[in-house]
Amino acid sequence: MDLFQYDFMLRALVGALIIGLAAPALGIYLVQRRLALIGDGLGHVALTGVGAGLLLNRSPVLVAVIAATLGAVVIELVRAYGRTSGDLALALLFYGGIAGGVMLVGLSDASSGSLNAYLFGSLTTTSRTDLITIGVLGAVLLVTMLVLRPALFAVCHDEEYARVSGLPVRALNLLIAVGTAVTVTIAMRAVGVLLISALMVVPVATAQQVTRGFRSTMTAAMALGLFAAGTGVWVAATADTAPGASVVLVAIGSFLLVALAAAGVRALRRRVRADRATPPPEPVEHEVLLR
Repeated sequence: MDLFQYDFMLRALVGALIIGLAAPALGIYLVQRRLALIGDGLGHVALTGVGAGLLLNRSPVLVAVIAATLGAVVIELVRAYGRTSGDLALALLFYGGIAGGVMLVGLSDASSGSLNAYLFGSLTTTSRTDLITIGVLGAVLLVTMLVLRPALFAVCHDEEYARVSGLPVRALNLLIAVGTAVTVTIAMRAVGVLLISALMVVPVATAQQVTRGFRSTMTAAMALGLFAAGTGVWVAATADTAPGASVVLVAIGSFLLVALAAAGVRALRRRVRADRATPPPEPVEHEVLLR
């Protein structure tokens, strides 16, 4: 039976494809800045927003966007001006965010199933309104990351050089932080706050195994994100597994396969170069012994 004949599965597939395309487009900048785990921290802050939305009878997604955006701005300001290190600021968001979310959800009338839907994702319950929100935010995020790619790359690669070149470094850093918050919020429906960073980071890490330039890595990462999202939803529909976990496992499996294949190709190339560099053996003259 073709499960994609149902509207909810089609919405799940389209939503996953949008997120699979947009998340690596933002994630490559986080990997470049060595902030691969910021998605987890903001995911936990978004969970606090979800709890606040459920408690106040407001849209959990909208409140989560606001909470994650504020958290992203705080991280950037702490990193730039505070004495606390970036890792410590992320740790505070990790623990405070999830603790606040669990407490607020407990105070609301929502069931534990509502919390699990945001922790681990609930892609098959995506409504038409959710899909429109994911599509609009994902399109804005994707266009922004592509149009501003030279400036964002300059900031992520060498912040001092970008500042000397006249780029608005502080504004661009805040843009990356806010973009991360938006990505976390739209990906929350697909993979859940506990697995958000995987969809932003793993396709980028996979692409880095076979590409060299920033543009080619970004393109390959977006293609791998699409593949992981589409294949993960298909696996979930076929094997009756959790869509979010299936998407992440497909992404990790792709990384392992590509990493092993790339390692094998590099080893083969080294062997071929070594064989070419080794001079052929000199001919040995055989002496004829006369008796």
